[in-house]
Amino acid sequence: MDQFPAIALNFKSGKARNRLRQLAVFVILCAISLIFLGPFAWMVATSLKPNSQIFTPRMVWVPHPILFRNYVEALARFPFWLYTRNTLFICMMTMIGTVISALLPAYGFSRLRWRGRDFFFIVMIATIMLPAQVTLLPVFLLFRQLHWIGTFLPLVVPPFFGSAFSIFLMRQFLMTIPQELSDAARIDGCSDLRILFSILAPISKPAIATIALLSFTGAWMDFLNPLIYLHNEHYYTLAIGLLYFMGRHNNDWSHLMAAATVITVPMLVIFFFAQRTFIQGIALTGLKG
Repeated sequence: MDQFPAIALNFKSGKARNRLRQLAVFVILCAISLIFLGPFAWMVATSLKPNSQIFTPRMVWVPHPILFRNYVEALARFPFWLYTRNTLFICMMTMIGTVISALLPAYGFSRLRWRGRDFFFIVMIATIMLPAQVTLLPVFLLFRQLHWIGTFLPLVVPPFFGSAFSIFLMRQFLMTIPQELSDAARIDGCSDLRILFSILAPISKPAIATIALLSFTGAWMDFLNPLIYLHNEHYYTLAIGLLYFMGRHNNDWSHLMAAATVITVPMLVIFFFAQRTFIQGIALTGLKG
């Protein structure tokens, strides 16, 4: 009978240690998050300041007065809505193309058995290590021969031809789905495309959402490709529009920070609402190799 108080005491002490460990991890994560949130908080604070409070010996985190009109004036100084429409078009086409071009090869690499499958998969994975700067000039010359320079085509067509990283993520997720599910559907007379789009794709929503989110945010924040291929102001994206704004108003820091905040906030909102699906997709794609 004397053993039960000792067991209960050990249980309580172990539970207390777990709580202290969780608290320590929480404090460390909060401290690390402050490092990343600091620049964004400073950008938002600067966007609400008058110019006289930006370059001061003492850092002013809370502006006085708070000038919300900086956002209205910043968006009125360059064609924000035109650039937003162009950016959304490129992002949607990139997202659709990346998802479609990831599903089909991933199905072939994960569910079909054919000679040389593993070899070609390794070759595809090896292309991830190839820097984009290496292929920048040949790809540019190719698009120039096709007379695509100055249009959206160099930005929206390549995603439909596959991304090695997206195919890898999709393939890893499909490998976690039992093969018996595809075999049963094939016995019932389903074709490979029917199996993919009617059975496997609905199950693969976390991986599809992850690929879609990564491709959308990548296209939204892309600066180099629009800078190279878009030469007409009518086709500029928000990233190029911000550079255009800096060139004309390089000393107007409050309005510049307001424009940068407006461009950044949509990505934070999308990730905030999709973070659970995003984390689930990333976690599940590494369960089986």
